[in-house]
Amino acid sequence: MHIIFAQQPLEKSIFLAGPTPRDAATKSWRPQALEILRGLDFDGKVFVPETVGGGLPPNTYDPQVQWEWQALNQATVVVFWVPRDVATLPGFTTNTEFGLLAASSKLLLGFPGDAQKMRYLDRLAQRYHIPVHADLAELLEAAVEKTKNPYPFNGAGAELAF
Repeated sequence: MHIIFAQQPLEKSIFLAGPTPRDAATKSWRPQALEILRGLDFDGKVFVPETVGGGLPPNTYDPQVQWEWQALNQATVVVFWVPRDVATLPGFTTNTEFGLLAASSKLLLGFPGDAQKMRYLDRLAQRYHIPVHADLAELLEAAVEKTKNPYPFNGAGAELAF
């Protein structure tokens, strides 16, 4: 049992959300993200919705979805990096996850300038005051910083993240 009493630090964590390669020919962006987080000395948990070797576990759709939903809910910060290429990394599930969590106050969005079909997610980020970054390293630096104070008190009440 791990007991956390009132006002003791909560465990911090980052979920690396965004498109996952569906074939071995498409390179994942998450190994680079993990290297950046190591370089930033991030000392929390990182949820990676891929297998250790990359990609998705075969024939385990329902358990994968359940794992992702649980991890998305537990994460202190959810980072959406969307290097969308409609042919290789379409990110259809990413769109849905982003939309469902947009009002949660725990999101950050990032995508490179050449990412395709990002206009709607960008507008949704503006609508919900979600920070947007065009550089993966800057996005992750902002995420690490956000884990230090994920639910700022604004005088009227804490922002809830669920």
